[in-house]
Amino acid sequence: MPQAQSDIGLIGLAVMGQNLALNIADHGFQISVFNRTTATMEKFVAENPSTPGGLVGCATLEEFVQSLKRPRRFIILVKAGKPTDAVIDQIVPLLEKDDIIIDGGNANWNDTIRRERDLKAKGLRFIGSGVSGGEEGARFGPSLMPGGDAAAYKEIEAIWNAIAAKVDAETGKPILNAEPGKPVVGGVPCAAYIGPDGAGHYVKMVHNGIEYGDMQMICEAFWLMKNLLGMSSPECGKVFEEWNKGLLDSFLIEITADILQQKDPMTGNPIVDMILDTAGQKGTGKWTSVSALDMGIPAPTVAEAVFARCLSAIKDERVAASNLLTGPAPAFSGDKQAFIQAIHDALYCSKICSYAQGFQLMREAQKEYNWTLNFGEISMIWRGGCIIRARFLQKIKEAFDRNATLANLLLDPYFKGEIDRAQANWRLVVAEAAKNGIAAPAFFSALAYYDGYRSERLPANLLQGQRDFFGAHTYERTDQPRGKFFHIDWPEPGRPQLEA
Repeated sequence: MPQAQSDIGLIGLAVMGQNLALNIADHGFQISVFNRTTATMEKFVAENPSTPGGLVGCATLEEFVQSLKRPRRFIILVKAGKPTDAVIDQIVPLLEKDDIIIDGGNANWNDTIRRERDLKAKGLRFIGSGVSGGEEGARFGPSLMPGGDAAAYKEIEAIWNAIAAKVDAETGKPILNAEPGKPVVGGVPCAAYIGPDGAGHYVKMVHNGIEYGDMQMICEAFWLMKNLLGMSSPECGKVFEEWNKGLLDSFLIEITADILQQKDPMTGNPIVDMILDTAGQKGTGKWTSVSALDMGIPAPTVAEAVFARCLSAIKDERVAASNLLTGPAPAFSGDKQAFIQAIHDALYCSKICSYAQGFQLMREAQKEYNWTLNFGEISMIWRGGCIIRARFLQKIKEAFDRNATLANLLLDPYFKGEIDRAQANWRLVVAEAAKNGIAAPAFFSALAYYDGYRSERLPANLLQGQRDFFGAHTYERTDQPRGKFFHIDWPEPGRPQLEA
């Protein structure tokens, strides 16, 4: 049986688990690993014999637990939901007071709140940590969003800071590993304690919701270039390549440029033209939208991105509808280069609104769940390692540095200035998309959000009149203090109006 020498353990050796384990070992920490299928564990350990920290393979959970230094610290990286609960149920009887369980999966924050509460009652400590960056991030430096027991996090903080992505302290740009096994020297780690119980997984969920919006907006920019301007996919890729040198510099823009210029090895055609237009999803975008609805916070751009994936999935219906339903044929006659710049501006303005919605949602969540979130710090840890890493996030950090209680990013002087500068082009793109029958739901919804947010009055006065008419739901008055509600006995439909 292995001696209790490992600094940390990990359960679940799918791709993410293997990569995170190697990242930890590369930074000099000995790590014990366990997998339900023992052969997978044995193969993994055999293929990686020379990591600086060392991998300790464990055939049973009993061996795994006994191999860990006390208080024991270990990560669970299995499928979220019931599989995670099953692992916890199996291992808890083997643990002792103050041992630390870390859930590194894409857990629902409500599950994390429940698990932290239940394990605390058993004398155990629980961390729910968002891990963003996919397989590459797990291997070479993810963005880490831990929440849960603050004292427990202090006991894993050195490991989390070591394995996290690093950014330059002045520029905020990611610092890349020279090669595997050689840690990044210097830089600011993209890891920070988020808050109690489910705070870490909630912030990771919002990150994923924003990611949905980013991806959909990029797709809409590509689709306008391709279908309205008649550009080939590689030509669009060249545009994204140029955009990645400026304001839109980001991981998603960078990979978009690469994808659009990649040839299909089977046909020689652009590979994106050979990929079926039906998008998958794992649920975190939906969770973000549902949370926004539950708390009454407008997050329409994330929701539209989720619905766009849902619409893409009904491929057969869309094919049938395309032969029956009519619309304008796309036709563009203006300055092509000027319109490409307009698409750039529409993408940037929509991106600002999407992030504004995400941060507004987190601001409300901290009230709902009694958290205190540091939004500047959150934007900082998203600058490297994660899927939405971008130059843009440095500007969000600066906005919250200027005003830690900022109600909405749109109110920050920098972002207000950017919208003022670019909104004419944004409106042009939305108008041209509508005129030419090209769906751009994220662009449309972001603009509607902006125009709604900047409106002193909205037609909800009529809506409240309707609700009071058919359901006596009451309304507030413009000539009375807020919080005072009224109701009148409305006449029957079609009857004369009430007398004053």
